[in-house]
Amino acid sequence: MNLKSERRGIHVDQSELLCKKGCGYYGNPAWQGFCSKCWREEYHKARQKQIQEDWELAERLQREEEEAYASSQSTQGAQSLTFSKFEEKKTNEKTRKVTTVKKFFTASSRAGAKKEIQEAKAPSPSINRQASIETDRVSKEFIEFLKTYHKPGQDIYKQCKLFLDTMNHKRDLSIEEQSECAQDFYQNVAEKLQTRWKVPPEKVEKAMDQIEKYIMTRQYKYVFCPETTDDEKKDLAVQKRIRALHWVTPQMLCVPVNEEIPEVSDMVVKAITDIIEMDSKRVPRDKLACITKCSKHIFNAIKITKNEPASADDFLPTLIYIVLKGNPPRLQSNIQYITRFCNPSRLMTGEDGYYFTNLCCAVAFIEKLDAQSLNLSQEDFDRFMTGQTSPKKQETDSFSPDVCLGVKQMYKNLDLLSQLNERQERIVNEAKKLEKDLIDWTDGITKEVQDIVEKYPLEIKPKSQALAAIDSENVENDKLPPPLQPQVYAG
Repeated sequence: MNLKSERRGIHVDQSELLCKKGCGYYGNPAWQGFCSKCWREEYHKARQKQIQEDWELAERLQREEEEAYASSQSTQGAQSLTFSKFEEKKTNEKTRKVTTVKKFFTASSRAGAKKEIQEAKAPSPSINRQASIETDRVSKEFIEFLKTYHKPGQDIYKQCKLFLDTMNHKRDLSIEEQSECAQDFYQNVAEKLQTRWKVPPEKVEKAMDQIEKYIMTRQYKYVFCPETTDDEKKDLAVQKRIRALHWVTPQMLCVPVNEEIPEVSDMVVKAITDIIEMDSKRVPRDKLACITKCSKHIFNAIKITKNEPASADDFLPTLIYIVLKGNPPRLQSNIQYITRFCNPSRLMTGEDGYYFTNLCCAVAFIEKLDAQSLNLSQEDFDRFMTGQTSPKKQETDSFSPDVCLGVKQMYKNLDLLSQLNERQERIVNEAKKLEKDLIDWTDGITKEVQDIVEKYPLEIKPKSQALAAIDSENVENDKLPPPLQPQVYAG
């Protein structure tokens, strides 16, 4: 198999991982190739354009309604009253549409801000619900962490409580709008930490991590894979796709990993464990940490195998292989959750953002994987996908020294399965033959018995009279001579 042709189907230029707007940050397929910052700018532009179009449409409909109303009403006073009500209703509708999420957290006056904070302190059935052990633990850790910030810590806690209260009253919003609320909140708090409270950059990052942990631990069950989205449908589609690709071998993906080496095999197992463990985490940063640990195990496995540092061209195929081999649960839901509610600075720069972007590329490659990507004919690819056949077994002597133990064991198992299949077919044929012989023997015996019965019919004669016993009564005793008498001998 040509190595160069294999690379052609999997290789992703590192420039493709960056934002397509050219800002230098990492892009994301969920953001249509933009980074978080550029995506929000594009999103707001599209949103404002949609609001403007809706506004123009509403004004046009208003004019048409006014003309129709004027022609149907004869009293000017009634018309003026109704029009004023309509104008008031229209103004309120415009105000509701134009209001952005950022206004939820910007007080119009000091009195208004104080009132909002007091309302946030009031007990809420949603916030004061029975919390889990993990939620209680995270809350205590968050309070202890904020104590080191003194006055800014108190303000941060108030802002977080206000945000939670706002989110609990905005459950009817779409998941995209809730994501916008969270992203605006992250941005506002980070700006306040840097400008108003003059917190050093390294402490700002730690504070944002703790804020994200506290917020998303409480919001997890409401915003992870919500019923209003098609995340679950995408999860099932990806899982079904990965199961259908179970036949893909490391050689097809050009994976530079030798699992015959015990250390490499351990690294592969750890990488699979980390990518699966991602689903058990509740905080986006913790999920990103699982992806990062998985990626580092992959780099170590490649480094041990090749005895040299791994390249990006080696990493992506191996990550695809790990995803295919592990089939992580709810993969798309986890990716969407991280995209929507993670601190955007982590996805735009750093190793977390790099590894997460590669994971998104790996999933996109798996979803679009075709025969050309694996250098197979379309006919073979279709047969493998439908399970009609599997890749041809290689002879043990034809394996190169670099082939991992798992591949050899796989082909050995395929050979054993083929032999078992042949034996099963023979057993089934012999069983069918035995069943036919038994049926034929039963029919033959039945026919022979019927022929004998017909040739020698059984005749049943009447029962004969029983003979009388010797000592029974005899009606002709009078015709018998008298019995002999004993004679006495005289001499």
